Amino acid sequence: MRIGRKTSALLVVFGVWTWILWPNFLKNIWKDEKSWNDGPTAFFLVHLALTAVSFAAGNAIGWLGVKGLRATRRGAAEGSAQAPGGTSSAAPSRAVRGAGADSGSDAVRDAVRGEPPTPAETRV
Repeated sequence: MRIGRKTSALLVVFGVWTWILWPNFLKNIWKDEKSWNDGPTAFFLVHLALTAVSFAAGNAIGWLGVKGLRATRRGAAEGSAQAPGGTSSAAPSRAVRGAGADSGSDAVRDAVRGEPPTPAETRV
């Protein structure tokens, strides 16, 4: 799956927002009177769990945005290497693989990277 540059930037902004919002939220919950009564209260523990899950999700979303921006930058650099007729002047980025014993794992790896299968990897 590919995401556009604007969407990637939005995901990065969300990740930055996570770093601004959730540590401040936890600091305020820590200071709240309802958080402590001879140890942490249920109020504090619930909000701590909420903060941890949201912070982890925000970091993952931000990282996806960073990866998306990197991919669009790489795609723009590869697109600028095209010859006037629309054909690439650079050598292909990978060779066509035969139907060897490891071609299945190569196809899976390429699918995870978002690369289309080569004709040798396409099975009917």
